[in-house]
Amino acid sequence: MPTMVKTLFKPRLSVKVQTLATLSAVVGALAVPQIFHLLSAASGLGTALGEAFLPMHLPILLVGLLAGPYTGAISGLLGPLYSFALSGMPGAAMLPFMMIELCVYGLTAGLLQNAKLPTIGKVVVAQVAGRAVRAVAILLAVYAFGNSQIAVSTIWMSIATGLFGLALQWALLPLIVYRVENLKKNEK
Repeated sequence: MPTMVKTLFKPRLSVKVQTLATLSAVVGALAVPQIFHLLSAASGLGTALGEAFLPMHLPILLVGLLAGPYTGAISGLLGPLYSFALSGMPGAAMLPFMMIELCVYGLTAGLLQNAKLPTIGKVVVAQVAGRAVRAVAILLAVYAFGNSQIAVSTIWMSIATGLFGLALQWALLPLIVYRVENLKKNEK
């Protein structure tokens, strides 16, 4: 295989590694939000910190960037589902939309894993894709299926409320990916 083609593709992770990465991301999607919810409850803010900092998104985007699209997509679907089953969060009305959004986050981040793009660019593209698909799903639920449990204004409110979380992802994810990739290089 020519050298140029070799550099475009990284070796695939084994099924065992992808499974462990998926489990880690799902556990992260359960644990990290609970920390924010505990802090929020202790400060009397209700669910405000979770809504502002989007803690469930961090492990899903990270696993997509590091382990690929399958791992990212599966983690994105299972993280909110298990979180709901164990903690009741996200709420039942938002659960399908969170599952769709996080699945697209993980899938997109994974598809961009080997792209010649800075990590922050990959994160932004995944964020835009996830939020766009979520918006379309909400619009379909409301207008095509008559869902009255969710309002269209949720689309804009969640973007405005989650700006701190988006910024947190821009700051943390490139640093974590850089650190993990450096550790991999040093092991070789």
